[in-house]
Amino acid sequence: MAVKIRLARRGRKKLAIYDVVVADARAPRDGRFIEKLGTYNPNTNPASITINNERALTWLMNGAQPTDTVRAMLSYRGVLLKKHLQIGVMKGAITQEQADAKFEAWKSGKDAAIGGKVESLSKAKADARQKALEAEAAKNQARLDAIKAREEEAKAAAAAEAAPAAEEAPAAEGEEETQA
Repeated sequence: MAVKIRLARRGRKKLAIYDVVVADARAPRDGRFIEKLGTYNPNTNPASITINNERALTWLMNGAQPTDTVRAMLSYRGVLLKKHLQIGVMKGAITQEQADAKFEAWKSGKDAAIGGKVESLSKAKADARQKALEAEAAKNQARLDAIKAREEEAKAAAAAEAAPAAEEAPAAEGEEETQA
């Protein structure tokens, strides 16, 4: 019986979430499985991967074959590195302490890289929000300036109409007095 570590789809349309399962290779994609190892959510940035690393390592050491996508996720989580180190320990190339030290060094570097990516994404989001606020403030200021300019033009036009009417009125009164 060929055993595969693969994804089983769940979730709604266009918002898929996957279970990482150990299943017989002949079973349907979303069908019967032997064990659920974790979940994978590609909808978040970065994608959320929660896998029971110890159980996945046990299945890999017993001969389960991961699919390409699951292989990439196991590599991302360090399970394949741990398998590689365990094989080295079994062959006598390195000791268990050396293998654990190498894995911890890799894990600390990987956690720092993931933290840096999350931080850069949040910073980019904050910068985009700040730029949008500045653009909106500039647009509002331009709109206020345009309204003030129209009001000033209206006042100037009203004053221009009032000024000739005021000049004509005293001249007309002066003409009436001379005629009388």
